[in-house]
Amino acid sequence: MSTVALLALDGIPAHQLSTPALVLGAARSSAGVAYDLRICAVPHAVTTAEPAPLKVTAPWGLEGIERADTVVLPGHDAFLDEPPTGVLAALRDAAGRGVRVVGVGTGVFTLARAGVLDGRSATTVWRHTPELAVRHPRVAVDPCGTVVVDGPFLTSAGLFGGLDLFLRLVEQDHGATVAAETARQLVLPIADEAGAAQDELDRAIAATAGLDPTVRWLEASLHRPLTLADIAEHARLSVRSLNRRFSAHTGQSPLQYLLRARLDRARQLLECDDITIEEIAARVGFGSSSSFRRHFKHATGATPRTYRTTRRPVRDAPGPVAGTVSPHLETPNSTVKKPG
Repeated sequence: MSTVALLALDGIPAHQLSTPALVLGAARSSAGVAYDLRICAVPHAVTTAEPAPLKVTAPWGLEGIERADTVVLPGHDAFLDEPPTGVLAALRDAAGRGVRVVGVGTGVFTLARAGVLDGRSATTVWRHTPELAVRHPRVAVDPCGTVVVDGPFLTSAGLFGGLDLFLRLVEQDHGATVAAETARQLVLPIADEAGAAQDELDRAIAATAGLDPTVRWLEASLHRPLTLADIAEHARLSVRSLNRRFSAHTGQSPLQYLLRARLDRARQLLECDDITIEEIAARVGFGSSSSFRRHFKHATGATPRTYRTTRRPVRDAPGPVAGTVSPHLETPNSTVKKPG
């Protein structure tokens, strides 16, 4: 049985605690593969991030990662500060043993501080990639990858709490078939044409498992002309209950979240794709290119064309350049660098 040690620090997003258990539990349910998930924390009791902070007491401290096969460092609030005593040394020891080391979201900053990512490719939350590149110039920051694999090191932009990343771990350990079965167990759309049956399953789970399935459905449905009523129907909630619960879950109203997701996806397309402004507007769900331009300029201060012009030179430079990066968004595309 493979042992996965998740090291939680103060300010960890709650969904980055729950996502590993969901994915690894689904792998057991769907394919019979077992993982020993250890929740470690420094200190032993940590508080999750806003907007709904919870106090979590972990059964393991740093000793829990000593014989783990995989060490995972999720995001945390004080990612720009020196971590608690012993954390950096424990991460260096794990890397020195050759075990798989994983960083989710802002947790990548702490891995970089430990020096274990020097000379390697990595990614983090899109809005923090420029700072990661500046603070750690020996790390080749990937501006367009959601999951970046470089030898035994995996880093993630943190989309859905690192859902793609943990599915990648399952795939590495047990193959693509098991990973696909695990994704189906999670009711994760594995293609754009998920179909009405998949939508109905998502709705059924949303009624009992919170809003995570609806958030995933929104992210996969940016091209659709969604209304608040559509989102409420998917979540099997009244509009009033949806607004209240969605705000508690994400810190934004459903329509605010949808608009931000559309603009984030548009930024990625502008930086990493050659399609026209009109095609981008349609792909991310704006009714017209003029509406897209208006919202984009309000959010970024630049027109889509200007934004693309100022960002593309970094993307088009030959090969990855450590310490050089442009802002980007979290995207379903993954960048893989094979060992060797």
